[in-house]
Amino acid sequence: MARNGPGRPPRDDLLTPAEWAVVEFVRHGLTNRQIAARRRVSLDAVKFHVGNALGKLGLASRAELRRWDGVRRDSALKRREEIMDTQLGRIGQIARTVSDIAASEVWYREVLGLPHLFTFGEMAFFDCGGTRLYLQQGAAKPESILYFEVPDIHAAHRTLNDKGAEFVSAPHMIHRHADGSEEWMAFFNDPDGRPLALMARTAGG
Repeated sequence: MARNGPGRPPRDDLLTPAEWAVVEFVRHGLTNRQIAARRRVSLDAVKFHVGNALGKLGLASRAELRRWDGVRRDSALKRREEIMDTQLGRIGQIARTVSDIAASEVWYREVLGLPHLFTFGEMAFFDCGGTRLYLQQGAAKPESILYFEVPDIHAAHRTLNDKGAEFVSAPHMIHRHADGSEEWMAFFNDPDGRPLALMARTAGG
């Protein structure tokens, strides 16, 4: 069992918590500068964690890291038995970019009356009759992303990958809620290169 530095408690995992946090952002497609801003750390710190992760995992590039499908040992998904159900479910989420997340959160909540689920940094989520609306602050994009709910995201990822789907990122945790439940996603392209995604929520505990 490795120790995470002098005087720190032992950890039984491939990566440190800080490295895992950075790796999840890399697998979600963020740049080092975006990760530094999101985590409120220096750019050099992010580069250090990325380099450490690549070395520990024996990976040669950031592209390989995006496709690495490892799961941190303290994850609820790691503790759950595989379901092996690869059937795509209903569309669980649709994404839209907005120029100002704070103003948009108010507008979608108060003008449209959509139930606000949660906000995390420059991302806000609303319920649209069971389908989740995801608002991301940034430059407008021409395509919406369709997120398909699946019971077992790793099994679905393997099945679609074996069928020739072009994945740009492996399944990765994007958020852990206060109750311990986790949000997981993996992104792939359709034949025209347009983005699609798998999404799953794993119960905590």
